Amino acid sequence: MKFSQAVKMAFMALRSNKVRSFLTMLGIIIGVIAVTLLISVVEGATGEITGQIESLGSNLIHVQLPAGRQTYLTLGDLQRLEQEESIFGATGVITRTGNVSAGVESDSFRVEGVTARYQHITGQVVAEGRFICDIDVQAHTYNAVVGIEAAKELFGTANCTGNKLDINGYGFTVVGVLEESATMLANKDMVLLIPLTTAQRLFYNKEFDSLYISAVSPEQVETAESVTEEFLIREIGEDSGYSIINQSAIISVMNEVMGVMTILLSGIAAISLLVGGIGIMNIMLVSVTERTREIGIRKAIGAQRSDILSQFLIEAVVLSLSGGAVGLALSFLALNALGMAMEISMAMSAGTVALALGFSAFVGIVFGIYPAGKAANLRPIDALRYE
Repeated sequence: MKFSQAVKMAFMALRSNKVRSFLTMLGIIIGVIAVTLLISVVEGATGEITGQIESLGSNLIHVQLPAGRQTYLTLGDLQRLEQEESIFGATGVITRTGNVSAGVESDSFRVEGVTARYQHITGQVVAEGRFICDIDVQAHTYNAVVGIEAAKELFGTANCTGNKLDINGYGFTVVGVLEESATMLANKDMVLLIPLTTAQRLFYNKEFDSLYISAVSPEQVETAESVTEEFLIREIGEDSGYSIINQSAIISVMNEVMGVMTILLSGIAAISLLVGGIGIMNIMLVSVTERTREIGIRKAIGAQRSDILSQFLIEAVVLSLSGGAVGLALSFLALNALGMAMEISMAMSAGTVALALGFSAFVGIVFGIYPAGKAANLRPIDALRYE
């Protein structure tokens, strides 16, 4: 029997029992939807998070210093660190929560003491006005740069350059408004930035909470991290409780975690495909029983065992692949809806499509072998006598 003829007969058998065929495919459809959705969602989320991390700069190194411990680091120390060939820039940051008011509006906001170097290292963009400059730091000025959401909450508008606000009882002038953050990571929309030296006076604390260091290039990040660690060991000691994080390491760890999650979730979802396979085997056994006389007649007029085997095996594979195709179509629609709802770009990769269809075909073959073998092993005389 020709392959094309066997496929044609398989579709004819499916069309002759439309409802039964659909109910049989339902397990495969659900399994394919589960597998493709889970893999695509994880891939989409991974791509989104990776993009956000990379947007911060793949050459950025963040050092979290121990809370409540004296390190005695100064801007002068960081300027010496900048003399290293692999270091582009280094700055310290003080972070506190301050009581902020403007007119009748009052609330608690995160306040960060920064330098002009901070903008160059982290890539902060000012939508209006200017950023904190070296003169602000040197003169301990009471100027502030506010996040766009903080500006709207305090002043009712983002156009608030020149307005006055109060931080912990001290009057500040707004000299700039930050552009809206494009990512959730390092979001500064609800943050107020003031000169580092002013923050040290305001919060009665000269200790940095964290350091932001930029390597001269992504290729120099590991070297810059080693240099930074040597600097910290020299300045504050080896066991001082600090932690060094670079963006490349975060991306690498995240990709490993997401990869494991994809495998685990795919394995769980694949159980639905196996259940669907059991349904295919069950319905194929019923089909063999119903078509016993047909098998006997075909064998009596010369059909070989291989012809009967291939006919029923191809029918099982066509049934499984049809369910896989329907599942992929529904998954595509579901991904578009999820992407719009979550505002994340989601799409099925060619690998995901190949995996879904390949696994569907595999299920059809595995669970179709037994019914096909049973049909092929029927004796013509017994099959013709079957009522």
